[in-house]
Amino acid sequence: MARVKPGKTTRRRHKAVLKAASGYRASRSRRYRVAKEAVMHSMDYATGHRRLKKRQSRALAIIRINAAASANGMSYSTFIHGLKQAGVDLDRKSLSELAIREPAAFAQVVGAAKAAVSV
Repeated sequence: MARVKPGKTTRRRHKAVLKAASGYRASRSRRYRVAKEAVMHSMDYATGHRRLKKRQSRALAIIRINAAASANGMSYSTFIHGLKQAGVDLDRKSLSELAIREPAAFAQVVGAAKAAVSV
């Protein structure tokens, strides 16, 4: 059986890892063994942080809605309850964008929630 030298395959694999590690500092972008470890960790973190990003976005939206609802004389929990009672199906991301960009429209939504709660 002929001897197979892994030159092309190894070089290709090493280049792919080093390309993924470009932009990292010091040895992490230059040495294959260190770069491979750094890239593996970064991929691991990326997976978990995709979930964390969603969680943080929702938390930020809730903070914004709470501030805008409070400015209109309503607590966050009462506001959300009022929206459910009124049958308004806007998600928190839309509500927070509305609160920031269109305060007058948000005030109307708060009015609808207040009317639904007081009934």
